[in-house]
Amino acid sequence: MPRYRHAIPQMTGKMFLSDGGLETSLIFHQNVPLPHFASFVLLDDAQGREKLRNYYIPFLEIARQHGTGFILDTPTWRANPDWGAKLGYELPALRRVNAEAVAFMSGLRDAFDTPSTPCVICMAIGPRGDGYAASALDAAKAEAYHSFQIAAAAESEADMVSAYTLTGTGEAAGIARAAASFGMPCAISFTVETDGRLLTGKTLREAIEEVDDATGGSVAYYMVNCAHPSHFSGIFDGQSWSRRVFGLRPNASAKSHAELDQSETLDEGDPSDLGRRCRALKEALPELRILGGCCGTDHRHVAAICSACL
Repeated sequence: MPRYRHAIPQMTGKMFLSDGGLETSLIFHQNVPLPHFASFVLLDDAQGREKLRNYYIPFLEIARQHGTGFILDTPTWRANPDWGAKLGYELPALRRVNAEAVAFMSGLRDAFDTPSTPCVICMAIGPRGDGYAASALDAAKAEAYHSFQIAAAAESEADMVSAYTLTGTGEAAGIARAAASFGMPCAISFTVETDGRLLTGKTLREAIEEVDDATGGSVAYYMVNCAHPSHFSGIFDGQSWSRRVFGLRPNASAKSHAELDQSETLDEGDPSDLGRRCRALKEALPELRILGGCCGTDHRHVAAICSACL
């Protein structure tokens, strides 16, 4: 049974942590090959699941140490039909692996969840296309497409769904509508370029307001991920749209998406500097309560962010 689906505890204002750059950590730190950047393939055998377990546990221990909640995002960012097909997963196999991802997280939750450190299981959803390319999906097509993965979440113990690294408002609105139709709380996380705007040129404010208008405000909250704080630190103005931003999962590197896409080495940045930058953003975002990392970050970065912000 879902533990928090009908009342996700991050809405109360309690601080939560999440993990870091799962895929970059596995590829560059553990030399784990991930075809098409897909980590869900590791769920298919005991050795892969052990690698995932060893990845998540240090983050959970940081949350326990600091008395925060934790967002257990499943390794399913690529587990949608188009990417699954590229990896040889037909729809029944893809449905199975999404369910297994939640079951895997349930085991971690049972080991770490307490009344003071709640662990929310979240089905992580990625874009239909590439996270570094502009999405042309309209809301209707996105709703139909992403309903496959959201249906799998609704049938599982997942408490909510979160869509990460989105570049288009149509796709974001479609995911939110699909989540609402299945009774799933939903978070939307946009990524921005070095100018603080989406790849389409929209400001983050325009994107959030557009999605809220298109969905009747059904999105539980918004986040920013896969961008360095220096890319978006000056865009928040304290107005109502800023109060819809609850979470940050920044990149370790200040490089652009285009530069990162061409890089053959991992830019780990400076964890202490990343923590200081997140602390400054916390002062600009009155509702900020979810802190984690994205590409290039690991438990060291999240620990630095946690120490700086708490």
